[in-house]
Amino acid sequence: MVIKMDKRNELIENIGRLHTTELGVVRIKKNLSLDTEKVVDWCKARIESPDAVISRNGKNWYVKIEGCIITVNAYSYTIITAHKEH
Repeated sequence: MVIKMDKRNELIENIGRLHTTELGVVRIKKNLSLDTEKVVDWCKARIESPDAVISRNGKNWYVKIEGCIITVNAYSYTIITAHKEH
């Protein structure tokens, strides 16, 4: 199931709950070569973009945007990882 940016989307409705762990910050910064400490804010901005393609597979949300994929746990809203699309 692929959902183009939609205000009714559960992930978007719960964007304020989005968070990650300290290790998640390190992993995401490394995988995407990010130069920011505000990794959650960076991810939120991409997820809320009209160009984001959001899908859910099992327990995770997958957000494809700007050549990367952000993986979010659908129950805890923890950003698990983000990596460049291959």
